[in-house]
Amino acid sequence: MARIQFSRGVDEDVVPDVSLTRARDGSNGKATFYFQNPNALSNSSTDSITGMYLIDEEGELVTREVNAKFINGQPEALEATYIIRSAEDWDRFMRFMQRYAADHGLEFSKS
Repeated sequence: MARIQFSRGVDEDVVPDVSLTRARDGSNGKATFYFQNPNALSNSSTDSITGMYLIDEEGELVTREVNAKFINGQPEALEATYIIRSAEDWDRFMRFMQRYAADHGLEFSKS
């Protein structure tokens, strides 16, 4: 089963909005994940957030680019960016996303 974690061992139940960009030649890209009111922010401290871990049967993809969004001093959302550096990385990321989409009822739509 494909899952996302912000702290090792703690699955995030909130399904994110994900936007993808890719270079025309396919050499690199970027995935931006936006989690509105994620469980990772429900505890009293955001210190336990160590990155975003995309985990499936092939292994783990990791990014440390995770930012909290605050409204009136309260954490409201998390935004994480995963940088894709090669065509092989793109293929691996898309395999993860296909598994995650199947497990969580997501669908792809072009802009």
